[in-house]
Amino acid sequence: MRRWLALAVALLTYAIGITYAKSATGDSVLVVLEKDLDKKQFSKFFAGLEERGFKLTFREPKAKAPLVIEDDVPQFSHVVFFTPTTKSFAPDLTPQNIVSLLSSGVNMLFTLSPTQTPLTALASEFSLIPTPPNTPLISHFSARDGDGPHTDIRVSVPQDHPVLSPGIPPVLFEGVPHAYALNPLLVPILRAPPEAFASDSENDSGSDSIVDAAEKGGEGLWAGSQLGLVTGFQTRDGNGRAVWAGSISLFSDDSAKKEGYGNLRFVQDVAKWVFQETNVLRIEGALHRHADANETDVFPERYKINDQVRYVVYISKWNPDTGEWELYSGLSDLQLEFTMLDPHIRTALPADKCISGRCSGAYSASFRAPDRHGVFKFVLDYKRRGWTFLHSAITVPVIPPRHDQYPRFLSAAWPYYAGTISTSAGFVLFATLWLVGGGVEREVKKGKKTE
Repeated sequence: MRRWLALAVALLTYAIGITYAKSATGDSVLVVLEKDLDKKQFSKFFAGLEERGFKLTFREPKAKAPLVIEDDVPQFSHVVFFTPTTKSFAPDLTPQNIVSLLSSGVNMLFTLSPTQTPLTALASEFSLIPTPPNTPLISHFSARDGDGPHTDIRVSVPQDHPVLSPGIPPVLFEGVPHAYALNPLLVPILRAPPEAFASDSENDSGSDSIVDAAEKGGEGLWAGSQLGLVTGFQTRDGNGRAVWAGSISLFSDDSAKKEGYGNLRFVQDVAKWVFQETNVLRIEGALHRHADANETDVFPERYKINDQVRYVVYISKWNPDTGEWELYSGLSDLQLEFTMLDPHIRTALPADKCISGRCSGAYSASFRAPDRHGVFKFVLDYKRRGWTFLHSAITVPVIPPRHDQYPRFLSAAWPYYAGTISTSAGFVLFATLWLVGGGVEREVKKGKKTE
């Protein structure tokens, strides 16, 4: 009896934890904190995570416990790397394990520094191109407090970014930038100001090298808004997210306390996105049926060419305030493809109208099956930067009608009908005239011989 009671309590506790979890993937966070750093320096950032229901566990980079992965099973839902200068990690934090964790759905937050570290090399696997060692971002024109160093840069925050909430003041950045390779999985969040550049000196002694790099172009030019400061990454299947930040001071209490800057709001929005609290979607279900069939008569085994088809998909969005999935009708650029090797039909999937403020989360479209038989797929492939990727594919055959299912007369065949009828009528008319006309001629000839 006690065993069953303990099991019931455990299940109830687990259900409550899931119900009120702020993240769609879990609330356990492992913070890998460098030995020389004190977690009190980032107390506001960590306090914000704890207020949202996350359970933080701290360890050093070389510590062997707690393990981040055990028996190929991740032990945490999220991992934060506050290790900007660490050059060696424990065996469970190798680059191979980090990539494996991200592929299995564990979210990652990385911080970099001008020092060359294993994480700097790992960034290239995410299509990021780090600057050479000891080349921080510098700006001689950025507005700063007093006569501060030129590495303290005031950076404007984009106001229409899907990851960030509107109205965030500029942030104070001190760190290293990175360039972008061509990868659609990258989500640029914060870019360098146009006048900033990466250099190993704060004076203008290296200005000639900057000019030479500008003339050459390509990766030699580490300057301008083509450089990223904070960049997100989302795996191909959309299960795991990662953020690369070129500054650990961006998360510090000193930056959060500065008046006129929005560092705290900015890092909170970044953490919400990377921990999958915001912009998280999923497909609840997809169905198809004949357009004139009942709503319960779904998933027919086959369609005939030129049939009227209706497709419906239900999408929900994670609500971190309630910790529940809610039906979502806010997508305006959803598309459906009906493909056989290539798309034969591509149509928009508009959301059904909301009734009395209640939305069903349904997106539907009706179309006519192509005049071609074969094995087709209903394909929904939604990929937008900053949002969870959605993919659904349903296979269905399209067949021609049976020999006894064609209509008696086809409107498209009327030219052939007319040709057949006219040929038959012409033959009958010709035969009649020939028979009638031939008899008269013989009678005339016979009369001449008699005379």
